[in-house]
Amino acid sequence: MRFKKLLLALRPDVGISNERSRERWLEATLAAVPAGSRILDAGAGTQRYRRFCAHLNYVSQDFGEYDGSGDNAGLQTGDFDYGALDLVCDIASIPEADASFDAIMCVEVLEHVPHPELAIREFARLLRPGGRLIVTAPFCSLTHFAPYHFCTGFSRYWYEHHMKEHGLRIDELTPNGNYFEFLAQEMYRIPSIASRYSKSRPGPFALLSMALLLRTLKRLSRRDTNSSETLCYGFHVVARKCESAATGESPREAPR
Repeated sequence: MRFKKLLLALRPDVGISNERSRERWLEATLAAVPAGSRILDAGAGTQRYRRFCAHLNYVSQDFGEYDGSGDNAGLQTGDFDYGALDLVCDIASIPEADASFDAIMCVEVLEHVPHPELAIREFARLLRPGGRLIVTAPFCSLTHFAPYHFCTGFSRYWYEHHMKEHGLRIDELTPNGNYFEFLAQEMYRIPSIASRYSKSRPGPFALLSMALLLRTLKRLSRRDTNSSETLCYGFHVVARKCESAATGESPREAPR
């Protein structure tokens, strides 16, 4: 943490935009959902995005079993408060009628679902025709919230396959970050991961080298064209439920 604070003081401005970019996108995307729409926050966790849904009829769902420490492996939160959930159940079996939601959001959840394609199928059942599915998930992630961590991430091809399979047309599929930003993000973790798993920390020369490499990554990221096709933080996805399961349409990638 001290290393990250030092680097931030030097304003590298690289590898720190993952959550900020996602939340800005999510706020704008939810603002576009018509007022009064019934929205399901699937895998709501601590319901941190309820604040973007003041104009909507918000319904929270989670399985409610994570306690902040999990099995103590990987990255854990230390504490976790779900608050008052509306629905406590399996995300792939939600006790609501068909076509009962105008919109569903599922934010950074799918990697914690044993069979994420079944969650997509359930969302398709719950959405009314034309309803919006708003999803984000990592393209690559370290083990976190274990033992409830089942997938390391989701590519654009996963979304293209499973959305179409369940009668959902992708309106937007936007990468968050790029290869260079992702590498920079993980560099900030090196001192804490080294301390935990190798019982040592990088010395002054190593830290200086890392700082210089971060400056290089910042420069490369500014010149980036399409490295997100190999690696990025994750994808921001908006899909709509089709009248028919067969769409035959290709997704549109939003400008970055």
